[in-house]
Amino acid sequence: MHDIRAIRENPEVYENAWAAKGKSGVAAEAIALDARLRAAKLALETAQSRRNEASKLIGQAKAKKDEAEAQRLMSEVEQVKGVLAEQAEAERAAADALQDLLSQMPNIPLPDVPAGADEHDNVEVRRWGEPAAIANPRDHVDLGERLGLVDFEAAARMSGARFVILKGQIARLERALGQFMLDLQTQQHGYIEVSPPLLVNDAAAYGTDKLPKFAEDLFKTTDGRWLIPTAEVPLTSLVMGQIVAEEDLPMRFTALTPCFRSEAGASGRDTRGMIRQHQFYKVELVSITTPEESEAEHERMVGCAEAVLRALELPYRTMLLCKGDMGFGARKTYDLEVWIPSEGRYREISSISNCGDFQARRMDARAKKAGEKGTRFVHTLNGSGLAVGRTLVAVMENYQEEDGRIAIPKVLQPYLSDATHIGAPR
Repeated sequence: MHDIRAIRENPEVYENAWAAKGKSGVAAEAIALDARLRAAKLALETAQSRRNEASKLIGQAKAKKDEAEAQRLMSEVEQVKGVLAEQAEAERAAADALQDLLSQMPNIPLPDVPAGADEHDNVEVRRWGEPAAIANPRDHVDLGERLGLVDFEAAARMSGARFVILKGQIARLERALGQFMLDLQTQQHGYIEVSPPLLVNDAAAYGTDKLPKFAEDLFKTTDGRWLIPTAEVPLTSLVMGQIVAEEDLPMRFTALTPCFRSEAGASGRDTRGMIRQHQFYKVELVSITTPEESEAEHERMVGCAEAVLRALELPYRTMLLCKGDMGFGARKTYDLEVWIPSEGRYREISSISNCGDFQARRMDARAKKAGEKGTRFVHTLNGSGLAVGRTLVAVMENYQEEDGRIAIPKVLQPYLSDATHIGAPR
């Protein structure tokens, strides 16, 4: 959500940012709706003041036994009641229209976000690790099916496309990855582990900018709740409608949860394998902080996600997203892309965003300094630390061996009874 006062003061900033997203003239439209809203409020306040004044004068007229004046004033009060109802409706309509318009407009990028239209204009910040030379690398589907531990056909029979069944040591490897990520973030980086609900209401989905724009990407239950597309939604909603002590910031939360996405806009994309699924596990990182610290917190969060890839010894690169490729609620985003041998390219495995006060305004999340009366909106940040399914793909492919086995990264071996490989030599 956006501050209409900021739009009035700097309309060109908002107009230019939204025009780059194909939404021209919105700043002027918002200012016009705001003018209507303020005019309706003024008219309502004026009518209320006149009604109160006339009501007081009625009593004075009756005290003087001036029935004619009392009747005139009473007639005026009745007329004012009609004006009040009319202006109250005008105020409500203008407020709803302004709210609806601004709720559908994306966040404003920070000045250092590069210009660009899509992923081809993203900027590489750094890369780590060298992709191993693997002769004729198999993809994770082939690797898993040869081991008899990955079954897409059975999943399709019971659930349809974009589902998978993992068995045996591959299922255990997936579990180990999630556990390792949680341990790393809680024990080394100070995040508090949370076990949140997987179903949320409209307020939580709206507050984290998933509604109304992305309703078709979510799964809705018959009782009107939403399956979470990411733990960002319940973790950020921990401060929804709250005033937190500024001295308690930053708050850092993490969770390992299933995530559910309809992939409504992904028809024909990544139809093979586990890259894009309706259901998958992900470790999410969320920070709640002050406006002064949010940019530094963003860089820190990127480092926390990178630490997972380094510990797993998976080659990756860090990309700064351009304006055209950023998500709806972000003002700055880094993507981590891991090397996928079978594709011979890097693929996104984590997206880490600073949302500024965009989500906080939608969910009314504020902070207050001790001894001060005023409050201000917090800044929220979120990122994957990491997507477990995609990390599993990267481990399977980067650690494949010529004899058909998959080596287990050293940091994961304690989670798998110190096993060093999955599968028997072929």
